[in-house]
Amino acid sequence: MKIVILMGSPNRNGSTAILAENFRKGAEEAGHSVEVIDVCHADIHPCIGCVRCGYEGPCVQKDDVEMIRQKLLAADMAVFATPLYYYGMSAQLKTVVDRFCAYNGSLHSRHLKSALLSVAWNSDDWTFDALAAHYRTLVRYIDFDDCGMVLGYGCGTPGMTKRSRYPQDAYQLGRSL
Repeated sequence: MKIVILMGSPNRNGSTAILAENFRKGAEEAGHSVEVIDVCHADIHPCIGCVRCGYEGPCVQKDDVEMIRQKLLAADMAVFATPLYYYGMSAQLKTVVDRFCAYNGSLHSRHLKSALLSVAWNSDDWTFDALAAHYRTLVRYIDFDDCGMVLGYGCGTPGMTKRSRYPQDAYQLGRSL
C-alpha cells in the first residue's frame, strides 16, 4: 500500500513528528511505502472560493497543492498528522483540506484509507472531541475508510510524548495495516 502522511505541524522535531515517524516505521515494517509531505513548509495558499476548478480541478492557484493532489490520487491511504491547536487541526493542514474541493470527486472515487495522528498538551477527556468530530465528518464526506486515530493526550513537549504510550500506539497502527 502507498501511504501519504500530510504533516501538519510547523515544528519538524515536535510531538506530532514523533507520532508520524513511529507510524511510518510501523507501516514500512509491514511492507508499505510511506511518504511524508511537510504541508507547513510548502507553498500552499488558501482557497479563494472562485470555483473556477468546477470542484474537479485544475485550481487557478499555482502552488504545491497540485503536487499534493497528484500524490494523494496515486496513494492508497492519507494520514492526517497535526498538533491540536485550539481544539482543531493546524491552520496549515486545514488549508490543504480546504483545497480538496478542487479534486473532491477524484478523492471520493479513490476510497482511500485514512488515519489521524494528533497530540495535545491538555489531557482532559474532552480534549479531542472537536478534532475527532471534524476528522470523522471528513472521512464520511470524502468516503475514506478510517483505519484509526492516535490521540496523544498530555503530550505538550517531545519529552512528554516520548515517555507516553502514544509513539507505540502510532507504531502499532502503522504496523497493523
